[in-house]
This record gives sequence, structure tokens and C-alpha cells, in this order.
Amino acid sequence: MSEKQKHQNIASHEENPWLEIVKTVAMAAVLSFGIRTFIAEARYIPSSSMEPTLQINDRLLIEKMTYRFREPKRGDIVVFNATEALQREHFNEAFIKRIIGLPGDEVIVRNGKVQVNGKVLREAYISEAPKYDYGPVIVPQGEYLVLGDNRNNSYDSHYWGFVPRDRFIGRASVRFWPPERMGLIDEKPVYADSIE
Repeated sequence: MSEKQKHQNIASHEENPWLEIVKTVAMAAVLSFGIRTFIAEARYIPSSSMEPTLQINDRLLIEKMTYRFREPKRGDIVVFNATEALQREHFNEAFIKRIIGLPGDEVIVRNGKVQVNGKVLREAYISEAPKYDYGPVIVPQGEYLVLGDNRNNSYDSHYWGFVPRDRFIGRASVRFWPPERMGLIDEKPVYADSIE
């Protein structure tokens, strides 16, 4: 085979540059969709309901793998789709709150304190003590009671009820903006000794 024929064979196997671009963009879209759907996604904080822990316009990484291997824990900060109760009130956006009550827990808010199963939570992360009373309630199986860290300025479970497990999108794990507050989000607040 002559040099010219070899060159023609190689040239005929080269792909159209436009086809290469389309393949690359399609692969990037598939990978992006897969990562966002199954592994992690970025979110921002639109309200003050989680202050002081999370500030308005903080940018977070919401990871979606943890709850495939373990159940949600008290203290986790979770992002979840609007519950049926919220949808009835025309809320359709995702919410972010802290898990306080696990399935089967009894939760009471009284005299500025949150009690779970008769034990007071020590909540160094809240903005101020709650100025409302709530409960006692028993968290149903398969559901969670969530509260905002800005207790007196948070539209949360004490208004509209519990969050079914299947509404969870993921767990807030890392703040990546602003740079001066970048880092892991503390999900392990200090609780009374027997609350776990």
C-alpha cells in the first residue's frame, strides 16, 4: 500500500469536527445530569430561616449519597421538596431545615426550649430561643420534624407538619461561597446526653 493510500485510509476514519463537538456536549450533559441527579448539586440560601448557621446567598453543595447508606440523623441539615401541606399553600420550591425529630420521637417546644423524648436539646447553633410553644407531638414513622435555626423567623414543621422521608433531596455538606466562610457545614450540634 502506498503512502498516499495509507493517508487516505486514515483521513477517511477521522470524524467530522462538528460530530465530535456534538458528542462532547452530549457526554457532558449526560454526566452533568447524572451527577446532579444521583450524587450532588449546588443550591443557594434565599432566606434567613437558617441563620446564623446559613446566611442569605450562601452557596452550598447538597450531597445525595449519604442517605442511600444510612438513615437521616438528628442535627442533619436537609434540603427537601415541598410537602403536600406546603403545596396546598402554593409553595413548590425546595426548603432547607435542620432535623430535630426522628420517626417515633416525642417533640415539645416549651419555655424557650426544645425537648425530644423528655430531654432538652442544647442548641448553641440557634439564633435565639423559640418564643412559641408547640406540641407535644409524636413524629410518625417514615417522617421527620424539621426546624430552622432562626427559630422565630422560620416557616417549618411547627407550622405545617412533618416531612416524609421520600421528600428529601439531600444533606447540606459544604459551603463553597462566600470564600471567607467556605468549609464543611457542622451537622453535629450538642444535645443533652441521652439524645442521639
